[in-house]
Amino acid sequence: MKDIVAGPGYLMQGFSLLRRPGLRRFVVLPLLVNLLVFGGLIGWAYGWVDDGSRYLLSKLPEWLHWLSYLVVPVFVLTSLVVIFYGFSLLANLIAAPFNGILAEAVEYQLSGRRLEGDWKALLRDILPSILSELRKLLYFVLRAVPLLILLLIPAVNVVASVLWLLFSAWMMTVQYLDYPMANHHLFFKEQRARLRRRPLLAWSFGGSVMLCTMVPVLNFFVMPAAVAGAAAMWVKEKQLQQATRRG
Repeated sequence: MKDIVAGPGYLMQGFSLLRRPGLRRFVVLPLLVNLLVFGGLIGWAYGWVDDGSRYLLSKLPEWLHWLSYLVVPVFVLTSLVVIFYGFSLLANLIAAPFNGILAEAVEYQLSGRRLEGDWKALLRDILPSILSELRKLLYFVLRAVPLLILLLIPAVNVVASVLWLLFSAWMMTVQYLDYPMANHHLFFKEQRARLRRRPLLAWSFGGSVMLCTMVPVLNFFVMPAAVAGAAAMWVKEKQLQQATRRG
């Protein structure tokens, strides 16, 4: 139960950290990327959802029209989650280098320890980083595609929506914790293994991030806040810092 509250708490701490004078300069570029992505696509998203819900209603047989009170709200909510999750992935992809720097700056502010590394370490991490991102993409596609297909089936999409929300929340946390963890040379397989120790923490943090991405104005600031919140989680949750057992 503590983890359910802790997840949103870390996101709120992330918003608070953005106001610190020593971190403001690291926030500018991620914030600008988020403004451009969300500002440019938000109008299109709401129009698409409105058109989609009208189309769905037109395809329901007359004898199933009573289901519209259940199917349409589920479709609208799920569509918004899918779309804004896609926006977040795009924004994170563009801002990834700046988000890693922000996570490092937050960790230094909270722990007082600077990360050690040189250009040789950076070069060593290039291939593992690329492979990690490819594994993450494959992991996402293999789960997202079947869920998205189920979302198109009336009645079944009610259950699929719950599964999609849980999966999206999980992936949000994986995405944002990637920045502080990758700064410590931990990549997707190890990240996932460590997060599995605290599933409620992962779902509650990712769920609160998803909720904020759907709130106008607030969604412009959520990406840097989530990066800062994930870095705070990494610093304070010692269990995430413990290596998983091999074999």
